[in-house]
Amino acid sequence: MHGDRDRPEPAADASSAEESVTTRIALRRGQLGMSREEVAMRAGMSMTYLRQVEELGTGFDPGALMRLAAVLDMSYEELTTGRRDVPPGRGGPAAHPVLARLSEQECWQRLGTHGIGRLSYTAGAAGEAPVVLPVNFLVDGRTVVYRTDPAGAAAVHVGAQVAFETDHIDEATGLGWSVLVTGTVEHPADPDALEALALRYGSAPWAGGRRDLWIRVVPHKLSGRVIQPLQKE
Repeated sequence: MHGDRDRPEPAADASSAEESVTTRIALRRGQLGMSREEVAMRAGMSMTYLRQVEELGTGFDPGALMRLAAVLDMSYEELTTGRRDVPPGRGGPAAHPVLARLSEQECWQRLGTHGIGRLSYTAGAAGEAPVVLPVNFLVDGRTVVYRTDPAGAAAVHVGAQVAFETDHIDEATGLGWSVLVTGTVEHPADPDALEALALRYGSAPWAGGRRDLWIRVVPHKLSGRVIQPLQKE
C-alpha cells in the first residue's frame, strides 16, 4: 500500500520556469507524506487513472483534478497552473553564473531612489532573537530611510545596530544582485526634512495606516554581490 512512499519524487525540469501538474502532485504528496496509492484511494480513482490524470493534466478530466486538489488540500488553480504568490527564484540558475563583488558606488546605483528591502536586528533583553522585516525604503543621500508605526516591530530605537538588505532577481535569466547595509539607527526630527521625505515618490507605507516615525540607517559598511553570466573570451 505504501510501496512508493520513499521513492525519490520526480524533479522539475531545471531549464523550465513552469512545473507540470505531475510535479506539483508529487511535491505536494511529499509534503503531506502520502503515497501515490493513498492519493488515488482518497480521490476515488485507480492507479492507472491517477497516472493518466498526472500525465495529461488540464487536457484530461477537470473533475478528477478537482478531486485530487481536494485530497492534496490545494485549490484547483494551484494544482493546474501553480500559485502566483510564490517566492522569487522559481526559474532556476543561469547556465554559467559567476558571483562577483559590487563596488560601493555600484551598490548605491543598485539601491537607486526607493524600493522594498528587509530590515534585520536582534530583539530581546540579551539580543538573542533575530528579527527580519520587510520595509519600503527611500535612499536619502548616503543613508536608507523608512517610516513606521512608533509601536510597531520596525520601530528600532536610536543607536541600535541593524542590517538592511535588498535585491533583484531576473526570473527569466537567473541573474541578479543583492546589497547589504549595516549601520546605526537614527530618528530624524527636522520638520522640513521630514516633510520633504514624505512628499517623495515611494514614501507612502505599503502596509497602510499612520506611520509617523521615520527611521534612518546610517551605514558603517556597504557591500554587494551580483550574479552575472560568464564572460567568454
